[in-house]
Amino acid sequence: METLITVLKWTASISGMLAAFMVSLDSGRRVTGWGFVIFVGSSICWFAGAWLTRDFALGTQNTVLFGINLLGVYRYLIRKTGV
Repeated sequence: METLITVLKWTASISGMLAAFMVSLDSGRRVTGWGFVIFVGSSICWFAGAWLTRDFALGTQNTVLFGINLLGVYRYLIRKTGV
């Protein structure tokens, strides 16, 4: 179980850093949108790790961030521009 938790935490951490870098580049809607997709995956990994370790503060934070990141995916990849 400890190995799974470690893998989840490192996956969440590395993917979160990659997503933050992609969003900070401001290279257009597509790159930013895919950054938010990676953030969604990162939030899921953090939530899973938090659930397994009973870290409710981290789980709550990433539940909220999951929703915010879904909004980012919608705004940058799904919603039509100019509407």
